[in-house]
Amino acid sequence: MKRTVVVTGSTSGIGLAIARAFAAHGDNVVINGFGDASDIEAIRQSLEVAGARAIYHGADMSKPAEIDDLMATAAHEFGMVDVLVNNAGIQHVSPVEDFPPEKWDQIIAINLSSSFHTIRAAVPAMKEKKAGRIINVASAHGLIASPFKSAYVAAKHGIMGLTKSVALELAEFGVTANAICPGYVLTPLVEKQIPDTARTRGISEAEVKSDVMLKFQPTKEFVAVEDVAAVAIFLASDAARQITGTHISIDGGWTAQ
Repeated sequence: MKRTVVVTGSTSGIGLAIARAFAAHGDNVVINGFGDASDIEAIRQSLEVAGARAIYHGADMSKPAEIDDLMATAAHEFGMVDVLVNNAGIQHVSPVEDFPPEKWDQIIAINLSSSFHTIRAAVPAMKEKKAGRIINVASAHGLIASPFKSAYVAAKHGIMGLTKSVALELAEFGVTANAICPGYVLTPLVEKQIPDTARTRGISEAEVKSDVMLKFQPTKEFVAVEDVAAVAIFLASDAARQITGTHISIDGGWTAQ
């Protein structure tokens, strides 16, 4: 039976890989994110490969009213949301004393508060059906910190707490809530950080990759977006029905240190 899967921040990077994985399993997919309209339409069409449908909703994930419309549109088009994947995220790298307050507010809104708003909208139908999967894409930075990323680290730590609290509330309703904690994945979001980090630390972009990012991952390799997508597929499966309120790290051994 086709499920309805909402993936926020899914026009590129990890979110797009997750959307592609669910679409390949024949699920209806709702994608969301920014980008060129023609590029997004090409992505949408490419997701309709296994007999399921894909739609796009351009909600700004910093705006609760638009998030509500995203979730309502998904339910109207396909029925209830069976799998919710909160992936939308932005980043800004700066010393805390220079961190622009408007950037702090934006990162907290998109990386943390948007997940509250999507979950709040999805839960009533999941509880009624006694089935559902909530998957929050957190980060290794939900478990540990790095300098110059105060807002991102705070938001991702918040996602971990939100995941646990929601899991406890829904534990007797057949609904699971879990987080995925990737290490460094070479996505557009990470690539945009490289020049900022180089400037902040006074090093080259090559040194950012080798001495800042991959320094922390014992495998010395970036995580692939497909690796994260595979874990999302597993967490949404029947095999993961007793996994809730926890996280799965995909970080090349980073948080084992």
